[in-house]
Amino acid sequence: MSESKITVPLLDLKPQYAALAEELDQAVLSVARSQYFILGPEVECFEAGVANYCDVDHGVGVSSGTDALIVALMALGIGPGDEVITTPYTFFGTIGSIVRVGATPVLVDIEPDTFNIDASKIETVITDKTRAIIPVHLFGQMADMRAIKDIAREHDILIIEDAAQAIGAKQNGRPACSFGHMGCLSFFPTKNLGGFGDGGMVVTDDADYANIIKQLRNHGMEPKYYHSRVGGNFRLDALQAAVLNVKLPHLNNWHEQRRENAALYRKLFTAAGITRTADELDTSLNGGIVVPLEKDGNYHIYNQFVIYSEHRDALMAQMKANDIGCEIYYPLSLHEQECFRLLGYKRGDFPNSERAASMSLALPIFPDLSDEMIERVVEVIAAFKA
Repeated sequence: MSESKITVPLLDLKPQYAALAEELDQAVLSVARSQYFILGPEVECFEAGVANYCDVDHGVGVSSGTDALIVALMALGIGPGDEVITTPYTFFGTIGSIVRVGATPVLVDIEPDTFNIDASKIETVITDKTRAIIPVHLFGQMADMRAIKDIAREHDILIIEDAAQAIGAKQNGRPACSFGHMGCLSFFPTKNLGGFGDGGMVVTDDADYANIIKQLRNHGMEPKYYHSRVGGNFRLDALQAAVLNVKLPHLNNWHEQRRENAALYRKLFTAAGITRTADELDTSLNGGIVVPLEKDGNYHIYNQFVIYSEHRDALMAQMKANDIGCEIYYPLSLHEQECFRLLGYKRGDFPNSERAASMSLALPIFPDLSDEMIERVVEVIAAFKA
């Protein structure tokens, strides 16, 4: 095993920058010299590259992953009186975006083993007000899109894929964002493909949707100073696009490095005898942990590697005391957030989501982790006694 003094950060982007520093610096300098900061050729190049990567026809760069969701909902005309189905176990922006456009979030619990929306429960909440489903491909693994597409088709419901954590994830060989009417991406620095600040994109096969989003991201303006719609300032900066253009060709390699790290975690946890199954969450893990399940047919890109522990908070304290980074994603199911109390949900409505919020813990998984670092993480977790 590894030396006990190894420090393991939750995320360290410095090695990635060091490997690409010359290209990245030149890309930023090129934009600075051009003085072309808003939209323009760098953004257009990045939009085309991401659309191709996601196997769709159109990409529209926007200011963040959250703004991607907002502008997608706006483009579909979703607003007051409409219901949008999604999950309570996700980043705030998913539900926040629905509320921001005046629609009503309708929540469905997650699968305990994937953290994704339980497709088998979606039909029970569909009403005549349901306009869309937003499945979240959480932590880098896709939700069950075959089942969700079947449900949406039967009930004439729109699909917006929240792939903020899942660019490059696949299901039966087909990439995230190519299943729904639109897909929404985030390029926040911690994502597998991260910029030097905020950034996002909406991708779609529908040219009309793409054109509407292009107008909406720029105050609904087309042509200049003529507004047929009320939009917002959702534009992607050229500086961010330039940085992301440099990084995009390396993305698949970074995915593979994360997957190798996940495989090593599984191997070492199994060897340590502490691996349990999600079925045991209903009883007791007996000091063990549940590692992420990668479902058959899925290509998981591990934006996060999230485990379950019965004694999560004590384990987290032990890890931090040993200089090992970890984080809780997310400490409170969104239906329990104060600002969403008006939705009318209560504790106990979504037991899998609530359990995930109380038991889940993200471990370091970034591409530049060394084997020794992973061994050290497993060593500390295996030695933990509640």
